[in-house]
Amino acid sequence: MNSATVLPKRTLGKTGIDVSCLGLGTVKFGRNEGVKYPQDFALPDDRSVQSILQQCAERGMNLIDTAPAYGSSEKRLGQLLENRQQWIICSKVGEEFDKGESHFDFSAQHTRRSIERSLKRLRTDYLDIVLVHSDGSDEAIIHHSDCLETLQRAREDGLIRAYGMSTKTVAGGLLTVVHADIVMVTLNPGATDDRVVIEAAHKHGKGVLIKKALNSGHVVAAQTRAAQQTQDSVQESLDFIFANAGVGAVIIGSITPQHLQHNIDCAIRAASQD
Repeated sequence: MNSATVLPKRTLGKTGIDVSCLGLGTVKFGRNEGVKYPQDFALPDDRSVQSILQQCAERGMNLIDTAPAYGSSEKRLGQLLENRQQWIICSKVGEEFDKGESHFDFSAQHTRRSIERSLKRLRTDYLDIVLVHSDGSDEAIIHHSDCLETLQRAREDGLIRAYGMSTKTVAGGLLTVVHADIVMVTLNPGATDDRVVIEAAHKHGKGVLIKKALNSGHVVAAQTRAAQQTQDSVQESLDFIFANAGVGAVIIGSITPQHLQHNIDCAIRAASQD
């Protein structure tokens, strides 16, 4: 494959895990209620999901982000994902979505049970990355629950390769850098508070994953409404993100081949300029 058409890979901190600089978010594979996207959407059928996964593989993408809170996402990936060894699977613990509402449980018992359930759903004997799906109380989770300690034991038992937290506060992000392998933070041109977390992670050799790079799809929606603008908002956002040293990968969801192709092309250009 031509290197100009394939996503470059980066190592997540000191984990030894090499990921494509763009990863596939899979909320839309399993859940279309209680989400914050600008437009309603139907869940893609199995053939469409398989086509998206094949397109990802052909362009060098190896990182997939899922979670128990993403409805049927884990189960569908377990049924449709081929060649497990070529994929880096990131799932989560802490949040459950049931009957239109999210519920959170960061106890040791629930954390371990959630990991074991994800393994069964994804039809694998290990998860590459597991992140705590924070409810916003990042500091309390770290200081007053057994969640991270339970993830550490799961790593020692060989069930997971690395762990961290998808944070919602700067303070929580900085604590995650101290206590875990990987931190997932929000970064886009309109949300820059977590840049200090990225800097700290880079300094201490911790992995960084980026969420909400396109503001949950609102960047693309705004560009569609203003079709006359010449600046590519996706490219602008990814250029901004990859200009920050220490960013390992950006997670963006897509259920259309056109959007996926555009996201990949933009990520390749942005990552080559950092």
